[in-house]
Amino acid sequence: NLSNTLKTSNNSSTRVIWMGPDNWFVFSLKDISEDLKKFSDTDFAITNLSHSRSIIQIEGKMVYEVLKKGSPLDVGKLKADDCANTVYNGITITLDFISNDPNIIRIFALRSFGESLYHSITDASLEFGYKSI
Repeated sequence: NLSNTLKTSNNSSTRVIWMGPDNWFVFSLKDISEDLKKFSDTDFAITNLSHSRSIIQIEGKMVYEVLKKGSPLDVGKLKADDCANTVYNGITITLDFISNDPNIIRIFALRSFGESLYHSITDASLEFGYKSI
């Protein structure tokens, strides 16, 4: 099942994130290249983006406050298995809301913006007791 608008579909190792009409981003902790061969290339196109994204995962009670500091998106209305495309301090990002208890959000950005996004997120997190793990 493909995810609906602003939603994700997932199992224990793979998440399918809605990116726009007829456009999904598949994120997996395992190699799914063999699984994808089951599909006909006349149905849709698959593009490997494995090395094109930087991923930052934030967790804790204040993640929504951190996101509010750099994004115009009303993140307070989003919950687990929601997703959204927005900007954070001028950097285009995709948000994947993993869990509500604890709050876990995965942030995707183009790789070339990864370091800038990291500095923006960590700077926004300092007042909330940021700790790198």
